[in-house]
Amino acid sequence: MTVLLQSLWPLFALIVGGYFLRRHDFPGEAFWPAAERLNYFILFPALLFSSLATAPLDNPALPRLALAVLLGLGGAWLALLLVRRVRGWPAGRFGAFTQGILRFNTYLGLAAIGSLHGQPGLVLAALLLALMVPSVNVLSVWSLSADRQVSAAGLLLPILKNPLILACLAGIAFNLTGLGLPGGSDRLLGLLATASLPLGLLCVGAALRPQELRGEHGALVWNCALRLLAMPALALLVARVLQLPPLESSVLVLFFALPTAPTAYVLTRQLGGDGQLMAGIITLQTLLSAISLPLVLTLLAA
Repeated sequence: MTVLLQSLWPLFALIVGGYFLRRHDFPGEAFWPAAERLNYFILFPALLFSSLATAPLDNPALPRLALAVLLGLGGAWLALLLVRRVRGWPAGRFGAFTQGILRFNTYLGLAAIGSLHGQPGLVLAALLLALMVPSVNVLSVWSLSADRQVSAAGLLLPILKNPLILACLAGIAFNLTGLGLPGGSDRLLGLLATASLPLGLLCVGAALRPQELRGEHGALVWNCALRLLAMPALALLVARVLQLPPLESSVLVLFFALPTAPTAYVLTRQLGGDGQLMAGIITLQTLLSAISLPLVLTLLAA
């Protein structure tokens, strides 16, 4: 437990730091949107590209992780569809709940895995992201558009324009060339990747909106319980059924235990969803994950 806390508390300290920096208007309101764009379009894609460009794509973990993701996300998605049918949620509300349960904070996930498992964990995490990022984005767009007909192009275009997905695809394609990362390019990408995670965590904190926690208490609590407790329990069940090795199990469960992504708010607003509900879900999940993540990882290690 002590090792886990020593690995995780600096990550949450950065999130808290980002919140207070923005609250005190330092270094200025214009900084945070620019920092998010820099990280989302340049720094974080550099991390994913470099991890996948040198990853062993013949890794036997890949088909196992693909099946685990299919079972975990597929099972949760079918349950959400069933509950929506019973409760009659409109698409704007259904989309917020779906993203609250299926999406994950990639910055926090990679930072935690790097702290706990080092480079071997990051390689598995990159493989997992190549599988989960496209899947979760498709389901998010689909859920927010459930009340209207959406063409295949309308569904796929946000996916194909996603820089994280493009970085994963480019990293895999470059890996297949067998060129590696020559001429110091590995060092350049490493420097960009190193800057990505601390800046990303500061931006997560800056994006928190505690004022959105008023009202909707019941919806916020059950959504957080499902994301932070039920989803990792589902991932652990899948890992045990598939008999995944310990490192693969840990990476899978951790990604299913992460709070939802702050970018879910942007997508919700763009597609006409319930932005206030989404902001409340993001904020409460991020705050509660400081307790739930160490708990889940401790139970996993037991």
